[in-house]
Amino acid sequence: MKRLSLTAWIFLGMAAGVALGALAPGVARQLAPVSAIFLRLIRSIIAPLIFGTLVYGIAGGGDLKRMGRIGLKAIVYFEIVTTFALFLGLSAVNLVRPGAGMSLRQTTAEAALTETRPGAGAIIEHVFPASIIDAMARGDVLQIVVFAFLFGAACAAIGAKAGPVVAFCESLAEVMFRYTRYVMYLAPLGVGAAIAVTVGSKGFGVLFGLGKLILTMYVALVLFVVLVLGAVVLIARIPMRRFYQAVREPFLIAFSTASSEAALPLALENMEQFGVPKHIVAFVIPTGYSFNLDGSTLYLSLASVFVAQAAGVHLSAGQQLLMMLTLMLTSKGVAGVPRAALVILTGTLSTFHLPMEGIAVLLGIDALMDMARTSVNVVGNCLASAVVARWEGVKFGAGAAP
Repeated sequence: MKRLSLTAWIFLGMAAGVALGALAPGVARQLAPVSAIFLRLIRSIIAPLIFGTLVYGIAGGGDLKRMGRIGLKAIVYFEIVTTFALFLGLSAVNLVRPGAGMSLRQTTAEAALTETRPGAGAIIEHVFPASIIDAMARGDVLQIVVFAFLFGAACAAIGAKAGPVVAFCESLAEVMFRYTRYVMYLAPLGVGAAIAVTVGSKGFGVLFGLGKLILTMYVALVLFVVLVLGAVVLIARIPMRRFYQAVREPFLIAFSTASSEAALPLALENMEQFGVPKHIVAFVIPTGYSFNLDGSTLYLSLASVFVAQAAGVHLSAGQQLLMMLTLMLTSKGVAGVPRAALVILTGTLSTFHLPMEGIAVLLGIDALMDMARTSVNVVGNCLASAVVARWEGVKFGAGAAP
C-alpha cells in the first residue's frame, strides 16, 4: 500500500467517501469540518504563491530583455492561444451546462455578496487594490495579480538593486510549491470527507453532474487540440508527422504523472532534435510553463462556471468575461505540479463569491481531469517553440524524427 501514488490514494478516498455517503449519510454529514479544514489550507496557498511566482516571473526574466524579439513573439503567441482555450471552455460549459441541478450550498456571506451587482465602473475600480495586505487577507486574486504585475515591473526596471527582493520572491515561490505538496498529502482524507458529505447530503445525483463535467472537458480539449492547435500547425507549416513523433513521449509522461515538470527534460530534448534552435527551446518551453498552459486555462474557465451553475448562481455575460480576464491573468501563476490549478480555481471562486464547496467536489475527480489538461499543456508548449522558430525563419527539414 505504501507504493500507491497520491492519485491512487485520492481515488481510494473518493470511493470510500461515496460508500460512506450512501450507506451512512448521517455519519457522512458529520465529516464537514474535515473537508472545511482541507479547504482552508488550500486557500492559504493562494496569495503567497501567486505573488511569488508572478513577481519572480516578471522581474527575474532577464531573458525577456536579452531575447527581445523572441520573447515578444512568444508572449503574443501565448496570449492568443490561451485566449482561445478560455473561450472554448466557456462555450462548452454554457452549451452543456454540466452543473445544472446539482445545488451546491452557498454560505450566507457568499449569497449576500453574489446578490450585489456592481456597475461597470465599480468593477473596473475594484480591479486595483487599495492595500495589498487587505487583498491578500480577502483572497482577492485579481487585485493580487495586478499588484504583483506592477511590483514585478518596478523590480525589473530597477535592475540589480531589486536583486534581494527578486531572490526572496523566487524562494517564496519554491517554498509555496513545497507547501502545496504537503497540503496535497491530506487530499485523500479531504476528498473522502468532501464526497461523503456531498453524497450524504444530496444523493447520487451529484455524481451524474461530475460525470458530465469530465466528459465535457475531454471533448473540449480534443476540439482545442484538433481545431486550434491543428490550425496553428497548418498556418505555421509545421511537419505534422514529425511533430507528433516528437511530442508523443512527453505527452504520455505528462498524462501518466499529471505533472508538466516530469515531461520537461524530454520535451526540451525532442524539440531540439525536431529542429528548433536550442536558444529558442530553452527560452520558450520553460516560459510557456508559466504563460502558456492551454489545458489548464480551458479547465479553469469550464470549472469556474460549472461551480456557478451547480450553485444556481446566474453569471451575466459581463461577469463571465470579467471572470475570463481574471483567469487569463491568474493562470500565469499555475505551477507545473499536480493539481496546482485547483489553487487558482479556489482564488477565482473566492473573488466571485461562489461556494467553496465546489472545490471539495471537484477535487474528487481532479486526478482524471489533471492528466488530460497537463498533457495538453505540454503539447501546446512544444508547438509554441516550433511556431516561434518558424516565425524566426527556421525551416524544418525532413530529417529523422526523435
